[in-house]
Amino acid sequence: MPRTALHRAPLPDQPESATATPLDSAQRAAAVLTLVFGCSSGAAVAASAAPDAAQAGTTPIDTATGEAATPPSAHAETHASGFERPWSMAFLPDGGMLVTERPGRLRVVRPDGGLEPVATAGLPDVDAREHGGLLDIALDPAFASNRLFYFSYTEADAEDLDAGNGLVVARARLSEDLARAEDTEILFRQTPKVRSLENLGGRIAVSGDGHLFITLGDRRVDEERGHAQNPAMAHGKTLRIRTDGGIPDDNPFVGRQDALPQVWTLGHRNPQGAFVHPQTGELWIAEHGPLGGDEINIARKGSNYGWPVVSYGCEYDTCAPIGAGTAEQPGMAPPLTYWTLPSAAPSNLLIYTGDELPQWRDNLFVGGLSSKAVWRMELFGPPEAPRVVRREALFSELDERIRDVRQGPDGRLYLLTDGSEARVIRVRRATPPEG
Repeated sequence: MPRTALHRAPLPDQPESATATPLDSAQRAAAVLTLVFGCSSGAAVAASAAPDAAQAGTTPIDTATGEAATPPSAHAETHASGFERPWSMAFLPDGGMLVTERPGRLRVVRPDGGLEPVATAGLPDVDAREHGGLLDIALDPAFASNRLFYFSYTEADAEDLDAGNGLVVARARLSEDLARAEDTEILFRQTPKVRSLENLGGRIAVSGDGHLFITLGDRRVDEERGHAQNPAMAHGKTLRIRTDGGIPDDNPFVGRQDALPQVWTLGHRNPQGAFVHPQTGELWIAEHGPLGGDEINIARKGSNYGWPVVSYGCEYDTCAPIGAGTAEQPGMAPPLTYWTLPSAAPSNLLIYTGDELPQWRDNLFVGGLSSKAVWRMELFGPPEAPRVVRREALFSELDERIRDVRQGPDGRLYLLTDGSEARVIRVRRATPPEG
């Protein structure tokens, strides 16, 4: 349920009782320098990422600059390459994977990392302008027997390209030879189309109880972002539907004439990461703030996460406060953790549960786009009420934007990079176990 007021969540180097200070005028000026000229005044825009060591019993570290390299216990190597603007990946039962490319292609990677030269056919046309295209992909829990998978993409207005686009989520059946997507069904279509091509959201997550979560962004432009607070519009929301597209009876806005029945949570800016927690079954999301203010949220039924009434970031160009800034607002829930400046630009996220990298088990991993890193976070407390007590940036020496993060069936971490010549990176134990 929503908390009665929004308090400014402490940075990980502060005790719970500490109050973080909003960006002062010097920090705002430095942020604008960073945005416009690519430079800053150093400490004026750096947000500390050291932990609350007294609470967690860990050693404080400062990794806000993102300079931490791959730890000696892990080794990063190329698993597959040759992708153009990829967005997501999903593992097949045999250890191969499917990778989406924003121009509209679904690529098949063999278990040995080889890339099939011909993309899977049968997908609908996509609108690949700006941030759009073929986005996320997720397999049905019973994929091995039913061959069903889910995917998201942007669709242009068929009669007027200037009318923008909308997010679509569909379900299809993958042929046994992986060559075709068949029997495609539309499960959700954003209407009306929006005259913006940015802040799309687009991540999907399948739960074990037959539900599908969908994230949608606020579409960035001023005249649209306020809809993140309007339950009758899909902007800035997470949605919950059944895997056949039906509306669950226990969704929080079912029966209201002024709301979409699919809405699960509201008040989001641009959530590009989502997963269902393996123990609690709750939806966790990572979302982009404006200039600063990126957040990790546990998206709980009916909760409002504040955007654009509350933000830990500031406006582009001027770094002016957004809405009420960080002031408390009734009925709005605080994030689990957030970044001020520099931004992380989080992509996908997960809780690591494997055996390949036991020192990281139960840690939260978040891909970073502008930060060109993978953020590792140590959690303290029960999974229903966790706190982030330590945060560090890994793999910054790769100098690559990380678009997706997944755990493979072999227990290794897999990172999908962004761009026109992208690859899948496998993270394994530095010294393979004997035997």
